[in-house]
Amino acid sequence: MERIVNLHIEKLPEGLYLATSDEVQGLIAQGRTIQETIEIAQDVSKRLIEAQEARHMERLLPQVAESFDYPMIVNAWWGGWLYLCLRNSSSARPMSLAI
Repeated sequence: MERIVNLHIEKLPEGLYLATSDEVQGLIAQGRTIQETIEIAQDVSKRLIEAQEARHMERLLPQVAESFDYPMIVNAWWGGWLYLCLRNSSSARPMSLAI
């Protein structure tokens, strides 16, 4: 059964990301990117929750509803998109902008 676990993610001075959760005791995950950190946190959470279930510990994680909001993180560089748009415009020579 899928459950919702809220993560707190922070960027460390070394450039890595650290994820923790108040909802899953012992959850600490570190990765080079946000996506990698989330993937590691999912794996660690699953193992911790399974271990808690094996010890018959009660967990109060909400079930996933039929509909819910999910913050999606997109790594997009709009300056590159702007360059392509200007390059494909009526001007024959490509332009670059300092953005």
